Amino acid sequence: MFTGIVEELGTVVSVREHADGARITLAADTVLAGTRDGDSIAVDGCCLTVAATGERDGRRTWTADLMAETLRRTSLGERRPGDEVNLERALAADGRFGGHVVQGHVDGVGTVLARTPGTQWEVVEIALPADLARYVVAQGSVAVDGVSLTVVSVGDASFTVSLIPETRARTTLGHRAVGEKVNLEVDVLSKYVERHLAHGLAATAGAAL
Repeated sequence: MFTGIVEELGTVVSVREHADGARITLAADTVLAGTRDGDSIAVDGCCLTVAATGERDGRRTWTADLMAETLRRTSLGERRPGDEVNLERALAADGRFGGHVVQGHVDGVGTVLARTPGTQWEVVEIALPADLARYVVAQGSVAVDGVSLTVVSVGDASFTVSLIPETRARTTLGHRAVGEKVNLEVDVLSKYVERHLAHGLAATAGAAL
């Protein structure tokens, strides 16, 4: 489990595609402290398993495998050497819970539609896939490229978030351009509530018969 609090900006070193997916290698520092093979690290909000660690050009590196399904359902297939990505280690049992419950399971991909600068923050509008719209509510939580954010407003096919200077400086959202894709993970609690209500209504309807 993650919290959507990005620990570090990593850099893509290489992406090697093969028939069933790809293998990605990233340079990082902070997230590799105490990390072993088999540990989980979220990359732009997508939970990946550390397959190997190493070193290149004076920086530590780690490698993960991307299944074809991961490439299809996330924006990681578009990452190229030199690109920056948001990194967060899985939350330790005694860790500080700073964001919201983030599983690292990307629900869909959105597109940056607009950026409106303000004096202290910037409002970013992101396209919202139709099948996720019911899970996104104003003042609710959403993870965008693995960053825990509060939804400002929701429209028919998009939503907005506000980025404070710290978020712009410490995550890739500070420079995601209009037209770029971002990974979205909605609040898992809303999905559980929906499922429980659906089963409850079905049971009630069955009892009424």
